[in-house]
Amino acid sequence: MKGSAGALGYNPCLGAAWGPHKVSTLMALDFTGRVAIVTGAGGGLGRLHALALAARGARVMVNDFGGARDGTGGSVSAAQAVADEITAAGGQALAHGASVTDLAAVEDMVAKTVAAWGRVDILVNNAGILRDKSFSKMSVEDFRAVVDVHLMGAVHCCKAVWPHMIAQNHGRIVMTTSSSGLFGNFGQSNYGAAKMALVGLMQTLSIEGAKYDIRVNCLAPTAATRMTEGLLPPEVLAVLQPEAVVPALLVLASADAPNRAIACAGAGTYEAAHVTLTKGVHLGSGADVPERLAEAWEQVSDRSGDSVPASGAAQGTNEVGQALAKRR
Repeated sequence: MKGSAGALGYNPCLGAAWGPHKVSTLMALDFTGRVAIVTGAGGGLGRLHALALAARGARVMVNDFGGARDGTGGSVSAAQAVADEITAAGGQALAHGASVTDLAAVEDMVAKTVAAWGRVDILVNNAGILRDKSFSKMSVEDFRAVVDVHLMGAVHCCKAVWPHMIAQNHGRIVMTTSSSGLFGNFGQSNYGAAKMALVGLMQTLSIEGAKYDIRVNCLAPTAATRMTEGLLPPEVLAVLQPEAVVPALLVLASADAPNRAIACAGAGTYEAAHVTLTKGVHLGSGADVPERLAEAWEQVSDRSGDSVPASGAAQGTNEVGQALAKRR
């Protein structure tokens, strides 16, 4: 939408029409002049993310392959409907039906975005599919299909926007992770593996992009959408309105976004998850180290004084430091 966050329109964060004084008395998160690509935006959370960014001034490329929940089928109509919804409200939006698994199609989407608006500021990697089964019953094909969409789809999109963000010294990328990846969930080994892999991708891209002001974060949503139908009881789904996740997305995509954060959001509650490292115990070498380690496992796992490493180097630094300290 052209203009500031005060322009009239539909605010999916509040679920009502809003005007200049309805957003907040706080400093509004304003995306005027920014260009966003939102994948998987033909419905559910992706649609709400796209609408919220547009309502606050962003120009939005709405992407959706238009397939079923398991990834089969495909049509640009879902993405076009959301783009039309934004345009009807006075905003600016385009639609693209690229499958995120197709690098050439993703590159075409990014090229069309830049051709239309000259830049790409925000990428929301939201596209996903589900093929849930217990690991013993899951085919390798179903495992690979989920990883291809969630992980490789995000890789393709990041790779396509990365040079543009470097050139403009600005970028915000949000990966959609999940509690199933962070903490595990029965019947979702494929989904959980892909979602935790996105955290690893985020960790490294946030380090590599920092000098270009490219901030990369993860969002773990809990919401009632097509992706969660049948997984949770109706009374729980009634509380998990997807609109309650959108504020976290807006923060992670904003000018003052954090970097390398894992935000969790659901039912109006917001948390942060961390990958931490305990201080550990130095046991040295020797034939009895396996037995001593088994005996010391509680101490090894003690989270008192644990840390959130700034990079993977922190593990080696801790280990070598303890080893050298023992030699003094």
